[in-house]
Order: sequence, then C-alpha cells, then structure tokens
Amino acid sequence: MTVLDRLGASAWTSTPFRLAALSIAAFLITAAGIVGFLFWQTNNLLTEQVLSGLRAEVQEMRHIEAAAGSASVAEAVKARARPEGPGLYFFADRTGRKRAGNLSRLPPELEGEGGGTFRYERQAGDQRLAVALPVLFPDGTRLLVGRDIEEQRVFANRMRTVFLLGFSLLSVAGLAGGLGAGRLLLNRIDQINAASRSIMAGDLTQRVPLAGSNDELDGLAQNLNMMLDRIEQLMSGLREVSDNIAHDLKTPLSRLRNRAEATLRDGGDCDAYRAGLERIIEEADELIKTFNAMLLVARLEAGALEGSTEAFDLGSLVRDVAEFYEPVLDEQGLELTVDVGDGPEIIANRHLVSQAVANLIDNAIKYGRPDAAGGAGKISVSLRPLNHVVEIIVADRGPGISADDRERALKRFVRLEASRTKPGTGLGLSLVSAVARLHHGTVRLEDNAPGLRAVLVLPLARQGTSA
Repeated sequence: MTVLDRLGASAWTSTPFRLAALSIAAFLITAAGIVGFLFWQTNNLLTEQVLSGLRAEVQEMRHIEAAAGSASVAEAVKARARPEGPGLYFFADRTGRKRAGNLSRLPPELEGEGGGTFRYERQAGDQRLAVALPVLFPDGTRLLVGRDIEEQRVFANRMRTVFLLGFSLLSVAGLAGGLGAGRLLLNRIDQINAASRSIMAGDLTQRVPLAGSNDELDGLAQNLNMMLDRIEQLMSGLREVSDNIAHDLKTPLSRLRNRAEATLRDGGDCDAYRAGLERIIEEADELIKTFNAMLLVARLEAGALEGSTEAFDLGSLVRDVAEFYEPVLDEQGLELTVDVGDGPEIIANRHLVSQAVANLIDNAIKYGRPDAAGGAGKISVSLRPLNHVVEIIVADRGPGISADDRERALKRFVRLEASRTKPGTGLGLSLVSAVARLHHGTVRLEDNAPGLRAVLVLPLARQGTSA
C-alpha cells in the first residue's frame, strides 16, 4: 500500500496535513480574535452613541420640567413622539396613568429606577428591541425616554452570521487545502520511497524522478540522485576491484609461494638460500607497495587528509619531480622536455600533488614508447595557468588510449593491457584521479596524436581544502 493509499485513512496523522491544519487553526484563531474585537468595538460604539443621545435628551427634559413644570414636559413629549420614529416616550402622572407618548404602556422590564433594553410592539406582531432611560420628576410624574435599536440588532446579527459563515468556509477551505497539499507532498515522498525501495532491492540504476518545478523537493531529489550516482560508481568500482584484485594479487602471491618452495626444494648452501630469500623479499615489497597504494587511494577517496595543505610553488615541484625521473628516462632511451617556468603558487597537499605528478610521468615511461620500431620516445611535462586553475600536462608519443577506455583507465585496478605482463598495479591513474577530487580538481586523458596527453587540473585558489 502506497502513502497515497494510506492518506485517506491516516490523513489526520500525516505530517503535511497536521502542519497545514495547525497553520489554518492559527490563522483562524487570529482572524477570529481580530473580527471579534472589531465586532465588539463596533457594537460598543453604536451603543455609546445611542446612550449619549438618550442622556442628552433626559437632561433636556429635566431642564424643561424645572423651568415650566410637568405640563411642558407632556407637551414636549407629544411634539417628539411620532408613531414611526426612532424615539420612544412614555409620560405618566404620579398614579401611573399615561399622559403622553407613543408607547402604549410602561414596559415591565423597566418598572424599576434603572434603564435597559425592552421589547415593544410598533404594529401587531412586530416585536422590536429598544433601550430607554427612566426619569422621575419631583412632582411624582415619570418619563421614559427610549430609542428603537432594532436596526442595530439586525446589523449585529448579520455581522455574527457573516462571521460564522466565513469562519466555517475558511475552516473547510483550510482543511481541503491541507489535504490537497498533503496529497501533493506525499505523492513526491512516495516517489522517493519507491525509488529507495528499488535501490535497496539491488537496482542501483533507479533514480528519484524530478517534477520540473525547481522547488526544494526537486533540489533534494537532485542531491539524492547525485549521491546515488556516486554510490553506483563506488559499487561498480568495488565489483571491478574484486575481479581485478583476484588476478593482480593472486599471481604475485602464488609466485612468492612457488619461489619459497623452490628455494627449499633445491637446497644448496647459505648463499643460495640468501639469494632465494632476497627474491622473496622483493616480491613481498611489491605486494606491500600494492597494498599501500590501495590504502592511499581509499584514504583520498574518503577525504581523510584534512589539515595537511600548504602554499607552495607548483612549477618548482613539477620541475623537481621531472628531474628525479631523468636518469630513468636516459636509461630507457626516452627524451624528456620540461616547460614549467616559475609558479604559480597553489594551496594543496604537497606530498600528494608530487605523488600524482610522479604517477603521470611513471605511466608515460611505462606505456609511452612508440609502436614503430626505431622511433624516438618523447615525453613532455608542462604547466599552463588558466583563470582560476592550473593544468599539469604530461604527454607521450606511445600508442595512447582509445576514447572509449579513457574514463575506465582512471578507475582502480584497471589495466588496459590484456596480458597484464607489464609491471604495475593499475592504481597509478586512479590515485591521480583521487588526488584531483580531494583538491576539487579534475583529470583528463586526451589524444596526443599520437600518444596520450594526461591533464591534471588543480585550482589556484583554495576551495575547501584545509590549511
């Protein structure tokens, strides 16, 4: 069952839905608080306006009664009490009998001395809401001054209805949006999980699909795919190493054992045993070199050489390495051309860069002899600064490497010589490649027409290596 299949049953427990629901809830609570505050303030403002008008009119009626008596108050009430007007009045004598006003009776809710709201009928069956303030004059007469607030009540009810309806719609829309966003997000997560399960099942060619939206999930998918590409390369390299190591290490181990047996079987004097042991030691040294090279490549690919960089003159280093190999070149009849000059200065691991350059020259010596009999073997070493990088170029005039095999030649234990009779472990170029990666550089194998042109590219500025 996929994540999408489970979404209907477990939507309430899915993280995207919960996050969306929490966001909507926070938004709704905030909106409810703001709207409730505005509604409360509006209602208070309208109420205060009505009460202010009533207080002013009550004060005016008190002045009229003080100046001209209750008869003048009755006349004022008769003049103001219109049947359909918002003003409501009830003026009664000391016995409670109505003398003037448009209210038929004193509302029972206001029989005390305090004011408040009450219900009245303007027409038969038309119940309306009003608010009033009572006035008791010194002669015992009583006046009730009120205002019809039915319109304010209707407005408040409508505001409440709109608020509740909007709150409900926002809640439904938020939940629907949360479910929709959850489905979209979980669909992408399900694709990642499906690719992960296929990869865990052994299919290393699977990759996480991209939606093409260039969002955060696409960025995550791209990084995962880059990681999977690297894992696939390492696994392929491991399989290739497993195949090649059986041949490259089994043969010298067998030869070592056979030589020891031959020494014991043939017998002889001490000099014969000494010679046999010396040859066994030489074989063991070659094996140790192979294992040391394997360990160095593994450490480089793991990036385990932090804190070992320094600033140095690259031209001087390349020239020193080339001069070290001059006696070997002279012995084998090869011509060496060095064109490096002074500088540039780089920040890197001096020992590793030196080892990489030595491996390139050593590789050119082993495989750089011309195919044609009698041809002169030439090896050139040069430097070429370019913008923010510098290229170390080692070129020979040998048979070269075909374009299809150049990438494979940079892997561990790869030896393009089918007979595998020439000395070597197949780790030279792979170590150069590992040194380049550690220093954020690259290695290129190109056609020298004829021969091979190996280019080690290193950055001039420090990019991630530790000082």
